[in-house]
Amino acid sequence: MDFWPERTVTEPLLHIDRLTKRFGGVVASDEISLSVPHGELHAIIGPNGAGKTTLIGQLVGEITPNSGAIRFNGRNITATPTYRRSALGLARSFQITSLFLDFSVLDNVALAVQAHAGHSFRFWRPARAEKALRDPARAALARVGLAERADVVVSRLSHGEHRQLEIAMALATRPRMLLLDEPMAGMGPEESARMVETLRELKRELTILLIEHDMEAVFALADRITVLVYGSVIASGSPQEIRANAEVRRAYLGEDSAPVIGHG
Repeated sequence: MDFWPERTVTEPLLHIDRLTKRFGGVVASDEISLSVPHGELHAIIGPNGAGKTTLIGQLVGEITPNSGAIRFNGRNITATPTYRRSALGLARSFQITSLFLDFSVLDNVALAVQAHAGHSFRFWRPARAEKALRDPARAALARVGLAERADVVVSRLSHGEHRQLEIAMALATRPRMLLLDEPMAGMGPEESARMVETLRELKRELTILLIEHDMEAVFALADRITVLVYGSVIASGSPQEIRANAEVRRAYLGEDSAPVIGHG
């Protein structure tokens, strides 16, 4: 059996239509509309307070929008509970679960497989002992470069390896789409470079929505980029189009003659 699920390509995998969310007098999402086709890595960028995390919260069902609609894989999921969205193939990395620091890397991913599949294995038997859990767990670890760390206790991993493990746990649920919220936060240059390579490989087989402050990573990875400012979309297009957009440069750097973003 293939590790990755089959895809239908008759419409965008994710379609957001005029999504609006208000917190009192603050409009965190202001009629946001965008589509993410199957197989695309779509980045959402914007200054602090732009509404990026609020948008992700609405996509996974943690925040209820005031108006608008979310369609995922052809289904309206605007009012669908979080756990049902996960079952449909929408996975959020880094906040989908907590790591069990005293368990091994393999144990953590096997437990993610077990939780997603709803297996009724006896709780006192280690999840890693079950072939139906172990095999997909090892496959997910291989996808993120942690195959050789499978038996290491999680508390001994580096910060970057924690992030890799959390992605592996999301992959173990066999998602159609992966939502990544600041995957490179707190990483040094070497760990960030490894994460970029991991995501570059994953984007070949998986649709990804990425929120990230590291502009070098965004422009190295994204097929398309949407820019949010104060909850509104001010630009959406290819990396080249976003680099050349004067309004985007003003939003980030506050001047018309600012250097093009995304270049070192």
